[in-house]
Amino acid sequence: MKRNASLLACLLGIVLLGGCGNAQREATEAAVNATQTAINAATEAAQKYVPDQTKAAQDALQSAKDSLAKGDYSAALTSAKEATQKAKDALSLASAKKEEWNNSWNSLNQSVPRTMSEVQAKLDAYKKNGKLPKGIDQDQMDEARAQYEQLKQNYADAMAAYKRGNIADAMNKVPGLQEGLAKLKQLLGITS
Repeated sequence: MKRNASLLACLLGIVLLGGCGNAQREATEAAVNATQTAINAATEAAQKYVPDQTKAAQDALQSAKDSLAKGDYSAALTSAKEATQKAKDALSLASAKKEEWNNSWNSLNQSVPRTMSEVQAKLDAYKKNGKLPKGIDQDQMDEARAQYEQLKQNYADAMAAYKRGNIADAMNKVPGLQEGLAKLKQLLGITS
């Protein structure tokens, strides 16, 4: 009887420990799933502005999933907390980057049309007068006109991307646009 009672007590202890393990596993799974939901939301909002930080959050989440699969619940929870923090940081950085890009875009959107008008006016004046700028031959002038048309199209593409809400794509087109306009201004002798 004593032996059966001891055996029953041992079995009860194993079941309780197993139950605690299951409860701990379920709680950890719930935490990891909640982290997955948070990261999915953060990724959608932050990916185009801060892809590296978004990937760091996803990597931390994967680490949590790997630890959970190994039964290391403590490490899984730690990684889930880290992933959640990285997702929050990514959202914060994305918000700041979005504001920075919007400000840059607004500034650019004021200067580029003015510069393009100056270049267009200079090209038109040279064409109308039939006189080329000093040191420029007809082939260079034709190339300048072709470059201007390409820059005009690039600006239209950037504007379309911005209007679609794809600020990252619009901003990726900006450096080439600004550089191209600066070269044309120099070539055409525009000093404003």
